[in-house]
Amino acid sequence: MPSYSPTTFQALTYCDQVPNFLAGTDSPRAYLERCLATIDEREPVVKAWVTLNREGARAAADAATERYKAGQPLSPIDGIPVGIKDLYATRDMPTKMGSPLYEKNWPKQDSASVQALRAAGAVILGKAVTTELGMSHPGPTTNPFSAEHSPGGSSSGSAAAVGARMVPVTLGSQVVGSCIRPAGFCANYALKPTMGALHRGERQGFSQSHLGVHAGSLEDMWRVAHAIAIRAGGDPGYPGLVGPATLHAPVAPSRLVVIEAEGWAATDAASRAAFEGVLAVLRDAGVEIVSRRDNPVVEAFERAIGDSLAMTRDICAYEMRWSLDNLVAEHGGGLSDSMMQRHILGQKVTLDEYRALLVARDHAKRALLAVAAAGDAMICLSNVGAAPRLDNKGTDSGIAHTTGLPAFNAWTSVTGAPAISLPLLAVDGLPCGVQVIGQQHGDHALTGIARWVAETVLAAERRKG
Repeated sequence: MPSYSPTTFQALTYCDQVPNFLAGTDSPRAYLERCLATIDEREPVVKAWVTLNREGARAAADAATERYKAGQPLSPIDGIPVGIKDLYATRDMPTKMGSPLYEKNWPKQDSASVQALRAAGAVILGKAVTTELGMSHPGPTTNPFSAEHSPGGSSSGSAAAVGARMVPVTLGSQVVGSCIRPAGFCANYALKPTMGALHRGERQGFSQSHLGVHAGSLEDMWRVAHAIAIRAGGDPGYPGLVGPATLHAPVAPSRLVVIEAEGWAATDAASRAAFEGVLAVLRDAGVEIVSRRDNPVVEAFERAIGDSLAMTRDICAYEMRWSLDNLVAEHGGGLSDSMMQRHILGQKVTLDEYRALLVARDHAKRALLAVAAAGDAMICLSNVGAAPRLDNKGTDSGIAHTTGLPAFNAWTSVTGAPAISLPLLAVDGLPCGVQVIGQQHGDHALTGIARWVAETVLAAERRKG
């Protein structure tokens, strides 16, 4: 049986090693070789990677090592090995997007985020597995804590590579729940930032797609996000990630709003009990916990986000109909059954229906602003439970979600609110995340609340153990 424990698992981290690089007692090249050794050991089972560029990574790590010897690193993340979700272009590796239709796709250019990471000195090690076109159909990746369970999706390889200690950081993305949900399943810290805060490069086709960061620590997560933002900015028309390069100091919230969304009804008893335990720890630490039963503004917000799964399903289906039409016309096949479901659905959604969905989404965003008066941040599970088995048939929201139901995630994508997943729970021996959520452009302040919540809950667990 799996035996994950949030208090004993030691994730791989990077920024805390930088003093050793400057002192000459360690180096980015030696660090990279340790990552490659872990990949060699674990990859045959975890299957997190589509492509690895070992020699290119070694050359980049050697260059970073020389900069540290000279006392002139390019940035706080100079030399950090990073995995890139295989939806984003890399000039030195193909971008296959989890589909056989893109098996030979090699754009020969870097996405905006990858370009920014290279400029900061990061070592682009490889391309991490994504589900088909970043949607529901899974790739070969397994959960790093149990080979019989899913890593989540669509950022499957990104989450699994961090959870397996192969690399300290990867890039993921989220349209519905593709960053936060797999982070919860694989014991990552992860940031799904404010909508538009990190430049998606060529991935502009979905109106609520977010570029996100998976990491073994909050510090690595934030430093990588910030390094991308100051070099590439946000999406066109967006102001980009707000905040300094350093992680926010821990901040104890006075009130936290518990959000049930569509997830609480689908959550199993063990996961509910574990989350209630987190809330009890926070109450004991002096935090007031507010729910929809305590405050009419929270209740109004819950109603506004109550159909987020269907809303995102139909918005995405409409927005990808043109690209799927082209793929079907060009190849005549090669798409999974779940992708064909989306293709058929997209052809049925009318322009007026799409307009109505956008009105509903705008209403949810206004309700998010209103709920700020009820608490300093929001909190809920990252997942409706521990990771499902690989052979599960999926929970149907009109689309079969074989990598886990994103019922706690769709609403943060709809509203564009920043969310941070924290690896705080073990359910049936597997990781299960807790997420804290803030207001748009409050990403940096949210890291302070997330840091305090994580430190407080994990300290209480250690005292119990």
